Amino acid sequence: MIIPFPFEPLLAFGWLGVMLLIGIFLRAKIPFIQRFLFPSCLLGGLLGLASLHLGIVKIETSLLETFAYHFFNISFISVGLTVRTPEEKAAYGGKEMFRGSLWMALVEGITIPVQALTGGLFIILFNYLGYDLFKTFGFFAPLGFTEGPGQALSIGKVWENFGFEHAATIGLTFATVGFLFAFFVGVPLANWGIKKGRTELPQKALPKDFLSGVISKDSPRESAGTLTMHSANVETMAFQLSLVGLVYLLTYGLVSAIGSLLQPELATTLWGFFFFLGMLVAQVVRAIVVKIGYGHLVDGGVQRRITGLSVDFLILSTVMAVQLVIVWQFVLPISVICAVSGLLTTIVVVYLGNRIWSLNLERTVAIFGTVTGTVSSGLLLLRIVDPEFRTSTAMEMGYMTIFAAIPVLGTMLLVSAPVLWGWTIELTMLVFVGMMVVSVALLIIFKMLGKNRYKSA
Repeated sequence: MIIPFPFEPLLAFGWLGVMLLIGIFLRAKIPFIQRFLFPSCLLGGLLGLASLHLGIVKIETSLLETFAYHFFNISFISVGLTVRTPEEKAAYGGKEMFRGSLWMALVEGITIPVQALTGGLFIILFNYLGYDLFKTFGFFAPLGFTEGPGQALSIGKVWENFGFEHAATIGLTFATVGFLFAFFVGVPLANWGIKKGRTELPQKALPKDFLSGVISKDSPRESAGTLTMHSANVETMAFQLSLVGLVYLLTYGLVSAIGSLLQPELATTLWGFFFFLGMLVAQVVRAIVVKIGYGHLVDGGVQRRITGLSVDFLILSTVMAVQLVIVWQFVLPISVICAVSGLLTTIVVVYLGNRIWSLNLERTVAIFGTVTGTVSSGLLLLRIVDPEFRTSTAMEMGYMTIFAAIPVLGTMLLVSAPVLWGWTIELTMLVFVGMMVVSVALLIIFKMLGKNRYKSA
């Protein structure tokens, strides 16, 4: 039978949707999954990964990587387009919130080098023992754990152009293991802190809807956003997505124009930063729309739904794109680097979390989820110890992304230094040591590294 139109992209999207639906069902029905707060997108991704390798589902890996890359870019663009309400702007602020946000950003400035140094040291060791691992292999630890699947995929695809075979799959594997740390270590860590009485506010049982992940029939519904277009003219969602499309085109043009002025190696690397440039372009577009008096048409609620949708499908495609045959070839170095990176990250975060002035457990689990998964993982873990987000920690995480921009973006350049500028692994690691020293120094200068509050506990 001749099919007159190409169906592959939409069939792949359909399978992503099916896996997500199964993940939602499993989260709603299985207590073990609820206990560890496994998000449906991660469950669906793992199930999809198994289905692909068993031959039940057939999707090209390159297509899944393409989905993941573009959903990643869209998530940042929609963040850049999101207009905060006057109430949200009023909520952000104050010295305490500023200090909490800065503390979490500085913790990232420490955990990133810890993960990078772990990866670098083990690559030197494995290559000494006879392995022939690409020089940036170990730097997937900070990319996959702290920076997330989108960055691991983007930079991985760039590294493939420099001769690092299967880099994207290896990067996605590191990111997937990071998520497992976020939930299998983060949830017990949060529950342990609750049992020790380390929460700031009296604890309440997590609502059933939160555990199951499905709003029950009799529960009140939250608004997903507001209509800013008359449906007789155009749907609001169509308008909001059109803004995303506009920014995507502008960003594509900007990256192409800048790339044409650079050397081919740097131009290739620039595509790994599409998400960041997209967010900047989105902020410019948003500012222009507000300036000309049409800011009310860009609804923050709907844009947040676009962000959330993009992250869900990003994680789905990320996990499903992992090629187990490739992973098996590098299973020992991946396992060792991930295990040691995860362990050291846990030790560092708990050590620093025990030494801050307030909201110790809340800030600790929030940043732990972030430096092993994504900001969404951090919010999920925070919800365990602060079910109603009554502390300032959730808002601090918004500010944190601003302060952490320097170490995060710096890391994306540093991990590529060996291929871009010919740096040795040792030199790159030395610069990461400098990042760690600066972050620790700032913690001390701002008096955020006190004595252990729980030494006798």
